[in-house]
Amino acid sequence: MDGTLGAGGHARGILEASQPEGLLLGMDVDPEALDIARKNLQLFDDRVILVRASYADLSVQLDALGWDSVSGILLDLGLSSMQLGSAERGFSFQIDAPLDMRFDPQSPLSADDLVNRLPEQELADILFKYGEERRSRQIAKAIVQVRPIHRTRELAQVVGSASHSSPTGIHPATRTFQALRIAVNKELEAVEVVLPQAVSRLSPGGRLAVISFHSLEDRIVKRFFRQESTDCLCPPRQPVCTCGHRATITEIARRPVRPSEEEVQTNPRSRSARLRVAEKLEAQ
Repeated sequence: MDGTLGAGGHARGILEASQPEGLLLGMDVDPEALDIARKNLQLFDDRVILVRASYADLSVQLDALGWDSVSGILLDLGLSSMQLGSAERGFSFQIDAPLDMRFDPQSPLSADDLVNRLPEQELADILFKYGEERRSRQIAKAIVQVRPIHRTRELAQVVGSASHSSPTGIHPATRTFQALRIAVNKELEAVEVVLPQAVSRLSPGGRLAVISFHSLEDRIVKRFFRQESTDCLCPPRQPVCTCGHRATITEIARRPVRPSEEEVQTNPRSRSARLRVAEKLEAQ
């Protein structure tokens, strides 16, 4: 199962590696991505099943197919390059567009709603929690003072006026845009929901691979993997285990796989990627 199908690049690799009989369920909430993936994967005919759905509904979609378990699950979290470059989706301040940022165009909440409707304190909390923005209060105050704001460039200018330039050269609006996107799409909540489902639906020996692009996502995956690869979760000083927890997975490596220098040169957006992989244990 590829829970974040995008344009189908990873799906193609999985289908090629699982020839001749491997089946793949590809899921995405973005209809544009599904249309592109459908064309890119048409060579594989009935070996691929594409569904418009969130990976948070993993178990529902597997049940609909009558699949009790799968041998592999891939989650490539966050924003795709295709979405980032879309002229009208509003994900990037490099392109002037409406403040949208929805992965699913039918989702009821957009970035425009958050920017223009939230009280100042709630907006500041989002910027701090999801963007780890240290100047969240100043930025939220500046936004509230000038709103309504309906365009990406307009928002970037307001954030820039309330922020100091970063010595690393990162645009001062980067964290704000990240925070709004994560909040709009409930990305962290979806990760927390899908991980237990993924492990429960893996066959023994099956693997769960998760690619994350910022520390908030990776922290959730790391914490879950460590917990589920441990037999006892009781406090260290407790003499006898009372929790009854048993490991369900083993981590393939304690440290995440990072892109090589060559890969970063070829694909600069991969520079912050972290890949963590876990393998399902036999039932105890």
